[in-house]
Amino acid sequence: MILSAGRQADPMATQSHRAGFVALIGRPNVGKSTLMNALLQQKVAAVSPRPQTTRRRQFGILTLPQAQLVLVDTPGLHQAHHKLGDYMNEVAVDALADADVILWIIDTTEALTAEDKAIATRLSGLSRPGPILAVLNKTDLVTEAELKTRQNAVAALLPQAQLHPVAATRPNSLPGLLATVIELLPESPPFYDAEQVTDLYEREIAADLIREAVLLHLRDEVPHAVAVRIDEYKERSETLAYIAATLFVERDSQKSILIGQNGSMIKKIGASARQEIEAMSGRQVYLDLHIKVSKNWRDDPNALARFGYQRVDEA
Repeated sequence: MILSAGRQADPMATQSHRAGFVALIGRPNVGKSTLMNALLQQKVAAVSPRPQTTRRRQFGILTLPQAQLVLVDTPGLHQAHHKLGDYMNEVAVDALADADVILWIIDTTEALTAEDKAIATRLSGLSRPGPILAVLNKTDLVTEAELKTRQNAVAALLPQAQLHPVAATRPNSLPGLLATVIELLPESPPFYDAEQVTDLYEREIAADLIREAVLLHLRDEVPHAVAVRIDEYKERSETLAYIAATLFVERDSQKSILIGQNGSMIKKIGASARQEIEAMSGRQVYLDLHIKVSKNWRDDPNALARFGYQRVDEA
């Protein structure tokens, strides 16, 4: 069961224990959420092959006998084209300030991009940076020669970063990275109860999983113009939940695409989302989806606030 935010643990816990915040930073679609889910060995963050799946900060809390890692998944840093993009970038940058360790995630299947280089510049300019690990992801998809080329390019761009090649989809590649992160964390008691795995409520994760389904089934700009609002989340029993959600788009034409011919697309989206929500919640779900138009909501501060895209210091 995924729980809401927990209480501070006993401050008298042994000082040999380590705990801290680990920020996952990178451009869109490099595998930040996939890596967090893999480290947790549980899916708490939405993932898709499409960029900008993650729109807000989410904690993934990994509690081990000797350490507690608060993994901070962030939106991909990118060139923003609307106020939603500005918000996403600000959330990602904010995560750097409190990080005890920074994981800069890099896609090894591509040469370093302008966005990668901008992130490296930002990391090198931090006033009080924690240790930085350059996590070269998707190594299962490249040759040894290609990986070596990427390693050399990253080392030249950010010499102070430790290089860690991994494949987030292959758990056997992660123990070395995990051990290094633990060694770099400060001595501290845990921040959260051992049973807690994220700071989000189930209804918030359900909204992300619905949008994940939209990203999986639609293409071009349409899925990025979708916001999801959970209108009702009722646990009717220990094994059954009712969820009503509204999907907002920016134009009538996008609404038609989202509905599909005779409702075929929204049915596909609902079926995919329901499957993921049931796996997350451990109960059967009845999912009731509706679609509305909120014109140009990505550039409307009031709409962004209604849909939960608001920083804590702006609330």
